[in-house]
Amino acid sequence: MTDVGKTLEIRTSPHILSGHSVDVIMFNVVLALLPVTAFAVYAFGLSALLVLGVAVASCLVTEWGIGRLGGRASTLGDWSVAITGLLYGLTLPPGLPLWMVAVGGVVAVALGKTLFGGLGFNAFNPALVGRAFLQAAFPVALTTWSPGFGAGRFSGLGSSTLTLPFSRPLYDAVTSATPLALWKFDRQASEVGELALGFVGGSTGETCALLILMGGAYLVGRNMMNWRIPAGIFAAVIVLSGALHALDPQTYASPGFMLFSGGLMLGAVFMASDMVGSPMTSAGCLAYGALIGVLVVVIRTWGGMPEGVMYAILLGNAVTPHIDRWIQPVPYGASPRKEPR
Repeated sequence: MTDVGKTLEIRTSPHILSGHSVDVIMFNVVLALLPVTAFAVYAFGLSALLVLGVAVASCLVTEWGIGRLGGRASTLGDWSVAITGLLYGLTLPPGLPLWMVAVGGVVAVALGKTLFGGLGFNAFNPALVGRAFLQAAFPVALTTWSPGFGAGRFSGLGSSTLTLPFSRPLYDAVTSATPLALWKFDRQASEVGELALGFVGGSTGETCALLILMGGAYLVGRNMMNWRIPAGIFAAVIVLSGALHALDPQTYASPGFMLFSGGLMLGAVFMASDMVGSPMTSAGCLAYGALIGVLVVVIRTWGGMPEGVMYAILLGNAVTPHIDRWIQPVPYGASPRKEPR
């Protein structure tokens, strides 16, 4: 019989655990996203429901298939790939052909997650990797938007939804431009109240900003998200866009428009805050968020495309290892001044 009383167990910090395992955290993120998802379906109807369903299903099937091929136990129970699929679906236009949705889901999991080693090792947000692939492969489909709150959105599908693979989608006669596109190309500003409440066109997740903020507040309250990341993004967007707007209101959008338009809210709260792709220190998270916020304003203002959240977050993910190296906490009892080598 082994004498366990003589066993000395040595572990690294942290020694006081929160009790939240990966599956618990991921499940709570899914809960936080449910109101946003429900509003997206309400706004865009059956087409959005199918886009979200195929996005999640393609990610789940890809994760399961890769696990079977590699002889590994199923990882579907930790909810991480479900979040990838849900976030990926929320970045897509509601009228996107379903076969394109499925292709992007495979890329998101196979290249954005598994290629880097799986959960906890992905350098970039997998959902945005899938979205970026579709943006490069099908740019027209990714920039064609269906208007929200249509009269027949629950009785039928958009003409492009069931397009056969490798066929040219035929879109409905009625399409709409996003508020960002209207501002960038026509200098037409949208009401900030409509943007905050989600009464505009765009991706399925570019809906009610207030619901997104409520989901983020829920995760912050449960200590499952670092509030410094979205706070850094919002602060940088407000300061930079506010300064530009003060210089020339006719050329540069207001801070309120910049905050509530496009995918900024969804990206800042649920994508940039990904624990794997973001810095580990508090100061690093603020710097990381500020970098993303500045890039969003720069791309939206001077870039060729009206939106820049996806690219800003992916670039922020790429800089994260450098931020962790540049901004390091001082060990207890050590001098903050670096000693010469």
